[in-house]
Amino acid sequence: MTFSFGVHVGQQNASMDELRALWRRLDEAGVDWISAWDHLYEAPPSGGTIAHFEAVATLAAMACETERARLGVLVCCVPYRNPALLAKSAVAIDHLSGGRFELGLGAGWHEPEFRAHGYDFAPLGTRFDMLGEGIEIIRSMFTEERTTFTGEHYQVDDVSTVPGPVRGHLPLWIGGVGEKRTLRLAAKYMDGWNAAYISSEEFGRLCGVLDQRCAEVGRDPSSIERTINLSFNLGTTVAATEQVEERMRQQFGPGDTLDRIISGALMGTPDQAMDRLAAYRQAGANGINVALRLPVDDKALDAYLHEVIPAARQEFAAEAG
Repeated sequence: MTFSFGVHVGQQNASMDELRALWRRLDEAGVDWISAWDHLYEAPPSGGTIAHFEAVATLAAMACETERARLGVLVCCVPYRNPALLAKSAVAIDHLSGGRFELGLGAGWHEPEFRAHGYDFAPLGTRFDMLGEGIEIIRSMFTEERTTFTGEHYQVDDVSTVPGPVRGHLPLWIGGVGEKRTLRLAAKYMDGWNAAYISSEEFGRLCGVLDQRCAEVGRDPSSIERTINLSFNLGTTVAATEQVEERMRQQFGPGDTLDRIISGALMGTPDQAMDRLAAYRQAGANGINVALRLPVDDKALDAYLHEVIPAARQEFAAEAG
């Protein structure tokens, strides 16, 4: 499985024209993956005070603005949309992109946006039940001519998906780090698993758990793509990296929270970033996505796109033989 370098863009605090220009910039730079998130308010929560765009419409625009990169969403909140409707939306985006779209699914966590938009913020177990039913419906709609399903939360009656995905298969992803339900769903149904903002050591441990879950259902663990999202906090100089670290200390304060955030961030200079990327690859990652919260340091992003990624590609290819 080829190692991928992606960028996860939160579609907030920017105009649509700015987002479109950024997607084109990333695609032209040769990144392998570009994704959006699925929020109705900004993240982290700020009471709906920061400009923010809905995911499905945003992804359709992304599909039209790019030509090369795989496109995804990490991840669609299943409780926000009827799963059959979401499947149809995903196929439309897939056709707009020429077959480059991959659908990520999750249970949701952003309670303020749930409540503000009139959605019941059900207990986590219930939201995971909804996620499981949604995955079954969507997966069947992408693989079968007709789907009938009756669950506690969702029902479909002899539904078809015409046209289907461009390439006959639209990959499904799940996001999260839960060992009991997320990784079991990943092993049973999904093409990819994405974790976010955790250390390489924890990512490696969870890869081992996912391997166990695959063994439980008789699946080849190598058939599941595994990626990590890292918050983008790169600096172009030592002085710039020190400023980044100081801003993070001011934002999160000293203690466990700051340590956890730093452990799941791409920090330091471009040379130092190589070691962090290599650590996740050694831990079992097939790809790394840097997560951007706009505005972004243009010099740092350029260094990542045009220095770090090419160097990492060359190093990883040499190691792979």
